Amino acid sequence: MIIQKQYRFYAAHRNEELEDKCRNLHGHRYGLTCFFEVERTGNLTTLFGDFDEQIEPLLKNEYDHGMLIHRHDTLFETLQMHAERTGEEFRLKVLDFPTSVENLSYVLFTEITALGFRLNRLELRETDTSVITYTREDWVSDNRYFNDAGREAAATA
Repeated sequence: MIIQKQYRFYAAHRNEELEDKCRNLHGHRYGLTCFFEVERTGNLTTLFGDFDEQIEPLLKNEYDHGMLIHRHDTLFETLQMHAERTGEEFRLKVLDFPTSVENLSYVLFTEITALGFRLNRLELRETDTSVITYTREDWVSDNRYFNDAGREAAATA
């Protein structure tokens, strides 16, 4: 059985690898739809609030009104130096790879799965007309990709 839950958060990011408008710092009102696999164990499977109790704090504390940033983006170092100099704090969600919607889907799928939920898929809406569907199969494949890339990077360091 599948239970569907929807969430929203606002975040800034940029795609520093691109040579178009998305290279500029900008924000999105992300829409996240999670499709949870659950098993019936009687008259009900899972209380909807059980999802919200864990996922809403994750989104609020780590994503909402923050900035998604790639650890190797030159802007990250600039923001760190600014914070040290001024004492100003930023809510930064630091990723080990560029902040594309595909990579963000991977991170969200990983974090929600780590909370103990079994995701069938998620949909991440970046704009009113742009949605990515990210499946468990995508996640399994990306785990292999990111783990292999991490081993290669460590070997060359």
